[in-house]
Amino acid sequence: MMRVLLIYPIFPKSFWSFEKALALVNRKALLPPLGLITVAAILPQDWEFKLVDRNVREITEAEWNWAELVIISAMIVQKEDFLEQIREGKRRGKKVAVGGPYPTSTPQEAEVAGADYLVLDEGEITLPLLVEAIQRGDEKGVFRIEGDKPDVTGTPIPRFDLLDKEAYDMISLQYSRGCPFQCEFCDIIVLYGRKSRTKTPAQLLAELDRLKELKFSQGVFLVDDNFIGNKRNVKLLLKELKVWMKENNYPFRITTEASIDLAEDQELMDLMVECNFRSVFLGIETPDEDSLNLTKKYQNTRTSLSESVEKIIRSGLRVMAGFIIGFDGEETGAGDRIVRFVEKTTIPIAMFSMLQVLPNTALWHRLKKEGRLIEETGNANQTTLMNFLPTRPLEEIASEYVNGFFELYDPQRYLDRTYRHFMMIGEPKTNSIGSKLVDWPTMRALFILCWYQGVVRETRWTFWRYLWNILRHKPRVLDHYLVVCAQLEHFYDYRRVVKVEIEQQLKEQRVETQRQLSSIAQ
Repeated sequence: MMRVLLIYPIFPKSFWSFEKALALVNRKALLPPLGLITVAAILPQDWEFKLVDRNVREITEAEWNWAELVIISAMIVQKEDFLEQIREGKRRGKKVAVGGPYPTSTPQEAEVAGADYLVLDEGEITLPLLVEAIQRGDEKGVFRIEGDKPDVTGTPIPRFDLLDKEAYDMISLQYSRGCPFQCEFCDIIVLYGRKSRTKTPAQLLAELDRLKELKFSQGVFLVDDNFIGNKRNVKLLLKELKVWMKENNYPFRITTEASIDLAEDQELMDLMVECNFRSVFLGIETPDEDSLNLTKKYQNTRTSLSESVEKIIRSGLRVMAGFIIGFDGEETGAGDRIVRFVEKTTIPIAMFSMLQVLPNTALWHRLKKEGRLIEETGNANQTTLMNFLPTRPLEEIASEYVNGFFELYDPQRYLDRTYRHFMMIGEPKTNSIGSKLVDWPTMRALFILCWYQGVVRETRWTFWRYLWNILRHKPRVLDHYLVVCAQLEHFYDYRRVVKVEIEQQLKEQRVETQRQLSSIAQ
């Protein structure tokens, strides 16, 4: 038997951290660490586990003292605290094992920080290798997949019982891994391959049953990087999920990520809406077709992007989308073109970023060969300058980015887009309507929202006028509309963080350039 402390490092303030919006409903974090609770399910079940998500609370001295083995998982954006927790574990004399996307992409950094065991790639194969090594008494080890990636139909139900149930705004599930496309900048196909491997419908339904059994009531985020990567299997799942949802009175609202070709399959969109899917994140990246072709995002060039977005909205799914500035060969004004596209398509939440080169992607290999990489890891955060030399001036790209971010999250523009979006959206086809408006935490959040947006802010008359029209004309989407209005509380502040941090980094870069020029002149 082994006592295992599972640690999830801190996310820095980011586009998705939603601190103020989460505070409205008394939640600590948006999503739980699905990877770690899956790790706990794969490891021997006679081992003991304690989970500490440092986005929710600190690790206690008692927990450090209790642990015989520390396991830490992280994404690149969590790099700083991830490395600090490795060092802290070693300072306390603990054996430390690490895994997840960040150490899988850049294992040497975890090794330098002192990690004993590097459990890389996918845990269904590499975690049993860790167990064998520990049982042999091995002091160190690097465990990687040699050969085929795992069949996820054997993945056990995650240990949802380890979570602080009230801490999270949504609960994460995973149906598939991998994506069939070949976008040059994307690390998903590097980590998980281009074949979309799916669980069985029975597996996913069993996970939902377990959430019900544990009395989770949050929405569900299917964290698949492309939920519709295997459309045949997805439709088989949705047909069974539709029956489960109806029999269980639609206990969960679902959000996921998909490619834009979702718009080409009306049957698929209808099935998703009938299964209580309410929103979908699309990787649109840019309306510039030349940039899409350059980065091999060909799936976004087959049909009109704006028409595709409208089809998805009218089918009943709220659209969120990702946009990137800084592609090679990009012409001046890319930031303005992205803002105009977002305004035209009414997308309320547009994740806008400067291009970051992630390790081992096709883009990383190309730019490394060209000698254009500045930093080899990137960090996928919206407050960081690009980690490579772009083909147009960095200051021009950064200026367009900051200005675009500020425009997108101007309160008037945001409320206008959100209102137009929900006046367009197809209404829910299920009976899961408005129940969240009756409990006290939700009523409290509604009161605070109405105070900030309906009294304090200059857009107060816009807020009340739109709210009244939604109530009159689209009452079945009212609670969903209010949730998206509330998310402005995060972006209103975060746009200032982006502006300050990007401008500070530009200033530091100019000073460093001047110092280097002076040194050369001397």
